[in-house]
Amino acid sequence: MTARPSVLFVSVPNAGRSQMAAGWLRELARNCIEISHQKPKILTPEFVQASDVVITMGCGDDCPYYAGKRYEDWKLEDPAGKGVAEVRPVRDEIRTRVEELIGSLLSREPLDIPVQG
Repeated sequence: MTARPSVLFVSVPNAGRSQMAAGWLRELARNCIEISHQKPKILTPEFVQASDVVITMGCGDDCPYYAGKRYEDWKLEDPAGKGVAEVRPVRDEIRTRVEELIGSLLSREPLDIPVQG
């Protein structure tokens, strides 16, 4: 893993989980939480190969797998079609998992982590 690990969040159903995770990572790593300009990206082998850590959310076998990468599959409720009150617990769980991810990745400074999501 590089000195600044690159994290890729992947959610094939694309219900906003990967964008929330990327936003939390930026915020908690002392960057900006703004995600309104974040657009879903097409998952390519190049994105996966360029990442040190791949976090999947509801991806199943649709996500490419490359040996030597750290993978985590986050089982999260799909927020698609739900109201704000129902999405908040998903958002909060994502934040908790991102905090744990940061703790596992970096016990050193700086927390400037490139994020794809």
